[in-house]
Amino acid sequence: MISLKSIHHVAVICSDYRVSKQFYTKVLGLKVLAENHRAERDSWKLDLALPDGGQIELFSFPAPPKRPSSPEAQGLRHLAFAVTDIESSIHALTKAGIATEELRVDEFTGAKFVFFSDPDGLPIELYEVKATENF
Repeated sequence: MISLKSIHHVAVICSDYRVSKQFYTKVLGLKVLAENHRAERDSWKLDLALPDGGQIELFSFPAPPKRPSSPEAQGLRHLAFAVTDIESSIHALTKAGIATEELRVDEFTGAKFVFFSDPDGLPIELYEVKATENF
């Protein structure tokens, strides 16, 4: 059996590198670890640090196909980030011009969560955890 430790990274392909870079670094506040242009593929790769040590790899490719449908499509359903104050997070998104869905409550845990989309429509979830919770 393999002994998995954690998620190392999630790869996201965007349609507009400049817009997505702005979203992930300025709106979500992720730190740039590395940024590389791969001339042979006409592709950018941006490595972004998550607070828990994980990473998001943001890729651009010429004319990538669109996502097939909403979060219920096969494949990655959504990215979920833990936050300790969901209301202030929603306020920050709204202030940045990002629309969120209605605040929901997890029927099993009682935790609050909300969905919004990145510039390419990739569903992102913010899930509220207690400041003392291990995440």
